[in-house]
Amino acid sequence: MEKIGETGKTSGTVRGAAERVTPQKGPLAGLRVIDITAVLMGPYCTQMLGDMGADVVKIEAPEGDIVRQIGPARNAGMGPIYLNANHSKRSVAIDLKHPQGRELMLKLLADADVLVYNVRPQAMERLGLSYEQVSAINPRIIYAGVFGYAQHGPYAARPAYDDLIQGAATLASLFSRSTGSPPQYVPSAIVDRVTGMSALGAILGAVIERTTSGLGQKIDIPMFETMVSFVLSDHMGGLTFDPPLDAGGYARQLSPNRRPYRTQDGYVCALIYTDKHWRNFFRVIGREADFDADPKFSNFEMRSRHVDAIYGELESILATRSTGEWLECLAAADIPAMPVHDLESIFDDEHLRETGFFTEEDHPTEGRLRSMKFASQWSRTQPAATRHAPRHGEHTAEVLAQAGVPQDDIDRLVTERVIRLAADVSQ
Repeated sequence: MEKIGETGKTSGTVRGAAERVTPQKGPLAGLRVIDITAVLMGPYCTQMLGDMGADVVKIEAPEGDIVRQIGPARNAGMGPIYLNANHSKRSVAIDLKHPQGRELMLKLLADADVLVYNVRPQAMERLGLSYEQVSAINPRIIYAGVFGYAQHGPYAARPAYDDLIQGAATLASLFSRSTGSPPQYVPSAIVDRVTGMSALGAILGAVIERTTSGLGQKIDIPMFETMVSFVLSDHMGGLTFDPPLDAGGYARQLSPNRRPYRTQDGYVCALIYTDKHWRNFFRVIGREADFDADPKFSNFEMRSRHVDAIYGELESILATRSTGEWLECLAAADIPAMPVHDLESIFDDEHLRETGFFTEEDHPTEGRLRSMKFASQWSRTQPAATRHAPRHGEHTAEVLAQAGVPQDDIDRLVTERVIRLAADVSQ
C-alpha cells in the first residue's frame, strides 16, 4: 500500500477547491472542528459552531450523510433538512474504514481543536479513533461524543434515535397524562435539537477550560440522560421528595385544556398567568367583579389547583371573538398572546419580517434558497452563516492540500476510492 506523502502545505490553486463565501469571523474564529456527525443531532451542534466562526470540516462517508436524501430537492443529495443543518462547513469525503482513510483522519486531527462524533463509541474504537488513540497525537483536543446513552450503564451499546428517546424519557407518555390519548411523539426532532444544543454548551465549556489547563478532554453527551433531565425539570413535581408528595407532573402543562383556543375565525394562544394578567383579562371582558368574587382566581396557588376548570372557562370565553380582536385587546391589556401559525403563515409573520429573520441566498448549485438567521443578537461578533451548505466532497482536495497531502496523492486516493471529490459523487 502506497504511503500518503508527508510534504508541507501546498500553495497555489488546488483542483477541486472551493472559495470561502465570507471570511471566518465571529466569537470562535480560529477554532478548528472536525465533524464526524450525520443526520440532525451532531450537524445541528456543529452548524452553530460554524456560524460562530469555527472552521468546521464535515467528514462524510463515500455515500454521504443520509439526511442529504430526505425531502424535495433540485439536485440529488441536497435535500432541505441537510441544507438547513450544514451551512458554515466544508465537506470532505473519506472512507474511514480504509487504512489510508484513517491515516488521513489522524492527519486532520493532529492540529484540530475539537472532534465531534455521533456514532456509538464502540464504532469509533473499531475505526481506530478512540479517545486514547486521538489524544495520543493531540492532547489538546476536545473529544465530544453525542450518542444514545451514558457509557457506564446497561444501555451503553444500544442504538438510539429521536423517537426512541422521546418514549424512554417520558415525553411520549405525557400526552396520555394530558389528553388520555395513546402515547405519541412530538412532530419535531426535539431530542436531536436539545441534545445538540447541550453538546454545544459542553464543547464551549471545555474550550474555555482548556485556556487554563492547556489540555483537552473527553466529553460524552448522552441523548437519554439529557432528555430525562430536560423533561423531568418540569415534571418531577412531588416525586422530588422522599417519600413522594404526589404522582409527579406539572398540572398546568398537563391540563387537557392547555392548548391553542378556538376563536370565531381561527385559533389564538393566550397565557393569562399572573394576578395582573387575570385582573386585566376580566376587565377586558367586562367581568372585573367576577374576578374579585371567585376564589379560584384569587392567587397563583388557587389558580394552579383549579387549572382545568379555569382553562375550560377560558376556552368558552375566547370562542366569542375573532382572533384579530383578541390579539388587539389582549396586547392593549399587556396580556401575552400570539397567533397560531402554520408552515405557510410563519413566513408572513410581521415581527420575523421586520427583523429580517428569514434570509435568501443564491447557492452555487441549488439556486435561490430561503434560510434563517442565527437567533441570538450580538453587539460585536454576530454569528452568521460563513458559507453555503456544501456538496458531498466539495472541499476534499482543498482541506487535504492544506493538511500537507500532495496533489499526486490526492489524485491517487480518488482513483483508489479512499476519498471522493464533489465532481465524483455521481459516479
